[in-house]
Amino acid sequence: MKPIRRIAAVLAMLPGALLAFAVASPAAFAVRVPPPGGFTGPVQAPPQVHTVVVGGMPGWQIILIAAGAALLAAALAVILDRARTARRQMTAPSA
Repeated sequence: MKPIRRIAAVLAMLPGALLAFAVASPAAFAVRVPPPGGFTGPVQAPPQVHTVVVGGMPGWQIILIAAGAALLAAALAVILDRARTARRQMTAPSA
């Protein structure tokens, strides 16, 4: 049964990987097309735009959110494991 689950998991992940590739590939294959009319001289580079970031989230808040999410995931994993173990013991046939 495990090989079938692994094959199903791989088949479920393939569309996601294909979608990620399709979303990222247009930016990766972008080229600058010269204007029509042929070469008229040197092309001026577009002006550089410097983004100014005001505000944002401090690093300690990001760390706090990540630690909270990790603790929540660990607690949920322990609860689900204990529930699965209890259910397995309940359904076992008595000798």
